[in-house]
Amino acid sequence: MRHLLSAADLDRATAIEVLDAAAQMAATQAREIKKLPTLRGRTVVNLFFEDSTRTRISFETAAKRLSADVINFAAKGSSVSKGESLKDTAQTLQAMGADAVVIRHPASGAPHRLAHSGWVGTSVVNAGDGTHQHPTQALLDAYTIRRHLTGTTGNPDGVGNDLTGLRVAIVGDVLHSRVARSNVQLLHTLGAEVTLVSPPTLVPVGAEAWPCSISYHLDAVLADQQPDAIMMLRVQRERMGGDRTGATGFFPSPLEYTRSFGLDARRLRMLPDHAIVLHPGPMNRGLEISAEAADSPRAVILEQVANGVAVRMAVLYLLLAQERETLA
Repeated sequence: MRHLLSAADLDRATAIEVLDAAAQMAATQAREIKKLPTLRGRTVVNLFFEDSTRTRISFETAAKRLSADVINFAAKGSSVSKGESLKDTAQTLQAMGADAVVIRHPASGAPHRLAHSGWVGTSVVNAGDGTHQHPTQALLDAYTIRRHLTGTTGNPDGVGNDLTGLRVAIVGDVLHSRVARSNVQLLHTLGAEVTLVSPPTLVPVGAEAWPCSISYHLDAVLADQQPDAIMMLRVQRERMGGDRTGATGFFPSPLEYTRSFGLDARRLRMLPDHAIVLHPGPMNRGLEISAEAADSPRAVILEQVANGVAVRMAVLYLLLAQERETLA
């Protein structure tokens, strides 16, 4: 694996390799000394053209736990704000000795451009590009689902397992969600049955060709399919416009959206006893998810954040480690 640009880059064997490596990384994080020497002397650059808290800190923590040097580069206040191009920025970072570039960019396809342009000779990791892809988010979601729903007594983290037979519902603003696109691809690759649930106005053109089913009725999906995991997507109102009442061109009002597509206590009770609730964050409490659902014992939302560090450690390790040393 040279780069990680899309969930489509991962076949079943590679995805399981990353998830198994993440399980090993997670085990090392239970130790008193969490740092590993694996990437000592390597430099990882976090190149963020969009604001981010969770993802940037998660990648920074992952790199530092592997003993890499980390350079955080934010577009605001940098030469980018003075008009410097992506090419010039990338070549500057290459000249500084970067071994990997983790990039988040508002333009879909920017990480692919960086990886295949010849501007840099480093590994490139996509930390989110426009409404296109967010592969490490999909990996941490799959890792969380596998850990909860496929583990056995002798195999508590589901190591070596795929997600064959599991039913996953992804609910909400699919149109603006790179998380949804990445998850549909990766969960399908791992064998899960995925259903998108959304208002028709928030389903992307061409989504019927994706490897999933589509429904416009959340209650029907919960009753008929009994999903093992439900992932609530953030309503990205900043991409929708709208008036002072909260009405947008995509749904009449926040209240109407919540009534039809929000996860509340009643819908929580419709889930099977073993089912888990995921959310990529940040949450709009009271819109796509109620406080009761977000704080329920079924919710694994904070665990997703913790698992993100282990998954990103695994990705950096598999991309950059010259020798696959034993982590135990």
